[in-house]
Amino acid sequence: MGTQAQQLFDIADYVRQVAIDARLASRKAARASTRQKNQALRTSADEIERSIREIQKANTMDLESGRRAGLSDALLDRLELTDERVALMAQGLREIAELPDPVGEISEVVQRPSGIRVGRMRVPLGVIGIIYESRPSVTAEAGGLCLKSANAVILRGGSEAFNSNIAVVNCLQRGLSAAGLDGDIIQFIESTDRAAIDTLISMEDSVDVIVPRGGKGLIERISSKSTIPVIKHLDGVCHVYVDDDACPDKAMDIVLNSKTHRYGVCNAAETLLVGSAIAVEFLPRVAAALRDRGVELRGCERSRKISPGMTAASEDDWYAEYLAPILSVRVVDDIDQAMDHIEQYGSEHTDCIVTDHLGHAERFLREVNSSSVMLNASTRFSDGFEYGLGAEIGISTNKLHARGPVGLEGLTMQKYVVYGDGTIRQ
Repeated sequence: MGTQAQQLFDIADYVRQVAIDARLASRKAARASTRQKNQALRTSADEIERSIREIQKANTMDLESGRRAGLSDALLDRLELTDERVALMAQGLREIAELPDPVGEISEVVQRPSGIRVGRMRVPLGVIGIIYESRPSVTAEAGGLCLKSANAVILRGGSEAFNSNIAVVNCLQRGLSAAGLDGDIIQFIESTDRAAIDTLISMEDSVDVIVPRGGKGLIERISSKSTIPVIKHLDGVCHVYVDDDACPDKAMDIVLNSKTHRYGVCNAAETLLVGSAIAVEFLPRVAAALRDRGVELRGCERSRKISPGMTAASEDDWYAEYLAPILSVRVVDDIDQAMDHIEQYGSEHTDCIVTDHLGHAERFLREVNSSSVMLNASTRFSDGFEYGLGAEIGISTNKLHARGPVGLEGLTMQKYVVYGDGTIRQ
């Protein structure tokens, strides 16, 4: 066997063993008490704080490698672990420990005429594979959430954060050991070879769910090749629709916040839709405010006539997730045309209507098929923390299982439980 073939065989064999170990550990995680899990989370947080210099030394190695590889300043910034960011990782783990434990929760218990009682119990998914890029803080967030929800997790971070991720995982595993839990509940694939990912996403006998976090290219590749169910979203093409019956002042605040609060996030607005009756008054005003903040506007023909100075929007612009100070703008005849536009070009992530018309509000909330739909509120609220879920593993636009921000409950499922007392079916 050639050297390259031998290496591929070794990587595949290594990942298969990691997955098998995770499957065994998942059974131990499922029976861990809330007290044990919280102890592991709090001890992990303490370990991260105690190991800050070790973590930052590893992070410096990654930053130096990233500069040599020509990573952009933006990517290097995402990669860097400052004192504040390390402290936030520890804080995040402590916040997860404070969240209610969903595992074992029984709901919807009903008494049946036969004498049985039927309910639903929340249980872990099992083994979760998480494939992600750049930010080493994801290592602590994902590990903590999977532990609290009693899942075993296999982490595969990007090569640019390899050393940082290992340093953080070491802290998490020391936390597990201190609580008397199996260290294999949180594992990290110590290989930067893409063959490791290909093996992981084909281990349907041992891995229950894959969660990709990163750019569109990564998520598309994982989604197309995985033989395991994937929790993901590809794009955040988010819309704000300013209805003819909107309050202009409310609309101004919501549009500016949705677009300019942060540009490089998946819940930032990328398209502004404005009702034709309000456009003459509202559009020049909001366009001026957006330009003052450095936003480039790309508009339809009607938009450009009302507010000259916009560049012409192409067909591709309506599909674009800019993640930048660019906003596409379209004037629409009514709510139906607005919803048709969102249906055609949107990504089912987050969409907002600004209106004081109750009927329009109800229709938009009911008919727009996105994972989060907002009424008179910024798209930037589409976030697990803002929804009261605590930390999140990501945003899901899936139609099955979890949808929207995926927190602890999204990392569990429900099974039926039936209670009887020697009860038999007649």
